[in-house]
Amino acid sequence: MLVSEETGDDAAVIRLPGDDRRGLVLTVDFFTPIVDDPFDWGRIAGANAFSDVYAMGGRPLWALNLVGWPVDDLPLEHLSRVLEGGAAVAAEAGAMILGGHTVDDREPKYGMAVTGLVELDRMTRNSTAPPGARLYLTKPLGLGLVSTAIKRGRATDEQVALAVETMTTLNRAAAEAAAEGGAEAVTDVTGYGLLGHLRSMLHASDLAGRVAADGPGLLPGSLDLARAGVVPGGTRRNHAFVSEWVDWGELTEPEQIVLADAQTSGGLLIAATDGERMVAALDARGVGWREVGVTEAGPRGRIAVTGRVAG
Repeated sequence: MLVSEETGDDAAVIRLPGDDRRGLVLTVDFFTPIVDDPFDWGRIAGANAFSDVYAMGGRPLWALNLVGWPVDDLPLEHLSRVLEGGAAVAAEAGAMILGGHTVDDREPKYGMAVTGLVELDRMTRNSTAPPGARLYLTKPLGLGLVSTAIKRGRATDEQVALAVETMTTLNRAAAEAAAEGGAEAVTDVTGYGLLGHLRSMLHASDLAGRVAADGPGLLPGSLDLARAGVVPGGTRRNHAFVSEWVDWGELTEPEQIVLADAQTSGGLLIAATDGERMVAALDARGVGWREVGVTEAGPRGRIAVTGRVAG
């Protein structure tokens, strides 16, 4: 076993028997619906599950479906569309779905257990960031806020479309760019939000960090949703947790909420000391990116936020 849960990495990695060059990457993820369209939900859940493999520098090869379904309350045709969405993303990722398991459940749930392969000299972790590394984020924030707005009937058609497009975009190109750009550490930004996942990276790497509040891109209207109180419970829990570790500077609470927003199928957070090389690799693969901060020596896991959120 090369990577376990000790450092809070995105997936486990096991060295292949008799092979010093490659390892198996193992991960699992599933959740309840966050959009109305079952096909889109399937695509989002699949992309989210594959993201942990990409964060480790690997490529997904096989997946097993995980399904909880209220068979007496929701049509099985909807379940078929969910599975079709998952299969579409798996095909895009070049992974095979080998089967899975379904149970009767009062609340629908869907996701995947994924196995991938990583070349060990290209493996990336969250615990290996050096001081002085620049931090790059490859997707905008606000996915949790918009998903909650969808559930409450407060999201515009534009917000829904952009959120679905963001969540169904695989992190494959970002992971390839991270490897080519010489990333020292990588994690994906999902349920713990940008600052929660950054705190994990810094704590595991025995570092502190700084974040520019106007660094991350935001989905349109995200800050307005935070100001209106359209905030998921997971985001509020993130905010309460990270506040112990974060110096918020001038930020109002809604601005803090945006930076702590719980993401689904968010982007990669990449730490790299050679910024010019990393930016060139991201641009060459057409990956949207924003520089959001820097790592530094200091109290383990502490984050200082500077400036104000733009939006």
